[in-house]
Amino acid sequence: MAHEDLHLNLRNLTLDDYSELQALMDDVYDDIGGAWPKDTIKTLVEQFPDGQVCIEESGKLVAVALTVCVKYERFSNPHAYDDLILRNEKIWHNPNGDSLYGLDVFIHPEYRGYRLGRRLYEARKELCRSMNLRAILAGGRIPNYFKYAEQYTPEEYIQRVDRKEIYDPILSFQLSNDFQVTRLMHKYLPEDEKSLGYATLLEWRNILYLPPTSVLDVKKTQVRMGAVQWQMREFTSVEEVLKQVEYFVDALSDYKSDFALFPEFFNAPLMGLTDQLDQTRAIRFLAGFTEQFRNEMSDMAVSYNINIITGSMPLIEDDRVYNVSYLCHRDGR
Repeated sequence: MAHEDLHLNLRNLTLDDYSELQALMDDVYDDIGGAWPKDTIKTLVEQFPDGQVCIEESGKLVAVALTVCVKYERFSNPHAYDDLILRNEKIWHNPNGDSLYGLDVFIHPEYRGYRLGRRLYEARKELCRSMNLRAILAGGRIPNYFKYAEQYTPEEYIQRVDRKEIYDPILSFQLSNDFQVTRLMHKYLPEDEKSLGYATLLEWRNILYLPPTSVLDVKKTQVRMGAVQWQMREFTSVEEVLKQVEYFVDALSDYKSDFALFPEFFNAPLMGLTDQLDQTRAIRFLAGFTEQFRNEMSDMAVSYNINIITGSMPLIEDDRVYNVSYLCHRDGR
């Protein structure tokens, strides 16, 4: 078909396109499982319509690009394709993401050579710019690697493709579209036998990206909560309990949790330090440690840069016993 005979139309994908999309994906991806189920495409179109782009030629679907939003911090590091897949083959889309992730680009075999892939990539780049997103990320197969696996390591293969000594239908295309290889990923798509399970982590950076005016002013859109599962056991001293508390605070801080949540009456075993058999008197004995726990856990919140919800403890005010919990802020409040 001559170029002048083409009548190409770039537009957003709709669910009405599914039957053609299914046939196209089954043809292009016959070696790695074929088409996504209709519900998967339906969710993508509903959640992120701007990210699903296609090209039709005289009303026939000939090229498609599927895209989601992700957090750069998460997906600019090694991951597997399955990290994007939720239950029932739904694909992870984070509406608060700061980057695009290129899921799939597939072209009808009869329309290769018309640079339709470049058009789809340019549409993604324009979307990235218009949404003021940080980058486009993608996991790229290296489907010609199996031909060279006995000669070269994956790293050597990538270098030779970059130097144009070897042609790879996916990697060569991505490099020609200004994507950079940032990492080699193992077992990205285990069923991809031609790539031997390897993939490149590719990145295109939006040089027009404007980060928030101040990182300190940015409000978090996600909060990480660390819930402590506390084993109730005998303790011989307050210091022993606090040592156990600090162990959990330290661990949750390492996990970059925003909050450490302790359970109700976590320090109740300290009632074993008194010989009071009356429950009310034992609770009043326990209340004698509450101020110390509050102060020590407040110090931990500052030291480990994590907000601590102290669980509940008894507090005596006006000779009445209350069940209270404290929120110890990481700034000392």
